[in-house]
Amino acid sequence: MKISSRFRSVAAAVIAAAGVSFAGSAYADSGTISFSVYKAAFFVGGSGGEGTLTFHGRHYPISIGGISGGLAFGASKTNFHGTVRHIRRARDVTGVYGAAGGGGAVGKGAQVIVMTNDKGAELELSGKQVGLQVNADISGMAITVK
Repeated sequence: MKISSRFRSVAAAVIAAAGVSFAGSAYADSGTISFSVYKAAFFVGGSGGEGTLTFHGRHYPISIGGISGGLAFGASKTNFHGTVRHIRRARDVTGVYGAAGGGGAVGKGAQVIVMTNDKGAELELSGKQVGLQVNADISGMAITVK
């Protein structure tokens, strides 16, 4: 049975493309991240903070800045800890992350969030929140590796 050269070319291209996408995923790595964010809001809110990215045994300082809009009021501090996935180097964490959600804390509360930036870095975070904060909003957060 003969296989046409066109079929072999297409099959080779498909296999090569699959190999490239698999190789790209195989080289992506993960690290841990922790940071504190202070947030204040009265319909429009702002947040800022700093923390540390740990990647391949090295510690990188990071800064956080953000803005939110919607139904939000109060002030709080949240300490986040989690995992960052799909990064090849520490700078891949730098970028803008967006989320829509809601929550609140009176005294103490907890938050869980998953966000992705434009480079494909995925943050899976959990945090403990202290303060008075009620929100049902859309928010954005920018992370910068210093």
